[in-house]
This record gives sequence, structure tokens and C-alpha cells, in this order.
Amino acid sequence: MTRRATRWIALAGGLAVALSTAPGLLSAQPRAPMRVLSLTSSAFDDGALIPARHAQTGRDVSPPLAWRGAPDSTRSFVLVVHDADAAAGDGTDDLLHWLVWNIPGTANSLPEGMAAGAQLPNGVRQISASGPYYRGPAAPASGPAHHYVFELYALDIAVSQAPAALPPALTRATIMRAISGHVLAKGVLVGRYQRPAP
Repeated sequence: MTRRATRWIALAGGLAVALSTAPGLLSAQPRAPMRVLSLTSSAFDDGALIPARHAQTGRDVSPPLAWRGAPDSTRSFVLVVHDADAAAGDGTDDLLHWLVWNIPGTANSLPEGMAAGAQLPNGVRQISASGPYYRGPAAPASGPAHHYVFELYALDIAVSQAPAALPPALTRATIMRAISGHVLAKGVLVGRYQRPAP
């Protein structure tokens, strides 16, 4: 066997060892298809305009939300509401309008007009780009309507991130990292909004 062949065999062996010990590579097992949650609001239909009552130009009241289809093993939920048309940072991120976590796994709804506060008496925690409360849509009248995406994740864990410990964008990134690999089901609801012309 030539020295070159020996070197290639050694390299291939080292690569195989590295791949077999690297988490998430060769050791990763295919996961079952993720369950889809039905996420709805009595305030607007999926893809429809969000009423002014739930926008910054109105009363900025959080819309009622309801869901079904979560697995019995769900321990908690995380809700992320963001403006998919408002690019932030380097353009791969967008504007956070509401992040709610530590929602009990037995819950199947959030009421209209949820109270403000970093942590509510039932343990639910929340933040937005401007404070610990729901931040309604406010896309300008000068452009097209923006898409406000409500994403609900059913998890097999409770997320322990302390409220207001980090800036909103970092809190969002930290929580999304924490739930990676723990999502049992996901539901999406999209509403559109544009400020009325002056």
C-alpha cells in the first residue's frame, strides 16, 4: 500500500469518528411528522385584516386566540407574533410584536386583552419590542399591508427564561434556541394590517 493510500485511509477513518461523535449528525434519528395545531381568532380569519381594535391605531388590545390539536404530553406553549415584512438586524430577522411563553400545557386559549406585565400570576411570561405587553400592528399607510404571523408551539418542556432578563430580540433568540428539539406541534395564524390613509 502506498503512503498516499495510507494517508487517505487514515483521514477517512478520522472523519468517520468525528461524524459519529458529533451531535445531530450521523447519530440523528428521523423524527415523526410534527403535528399541526389549529390556531384561530374570533377577531379575524386567517389571512384577513386585523381590526383596528387590535392595532396601535386603535386600542392595542391583544386579540383572543384559541387552539386545538395539542398532544396530551404538552407541558407548555410558546406564542411568537412578528411582522414578517419588517426586516430587522441584518435582514434575516424581523420585528417582534409579542412573545408569550410558559403558557400552561393544559391551556387551549388566550383571552382578549391579556393583562400587561413581565410575569402574570399564572406564570405566563411576555415581552414585545416595546415592553412586557402585546404590541399591535402599525404598518404605514404608504406601503402594502404587512403580514403579522402568530406562531404557536406546543412543547415537551417548560421554558425557564426569566422575563425582562434580556433585551427583546435576545430573549426571542434565547427562547427559540431553548425550544429547539422540543416542539411537539405548531400552529400558524396570519393577519394583515395597514394604517388607514390620513
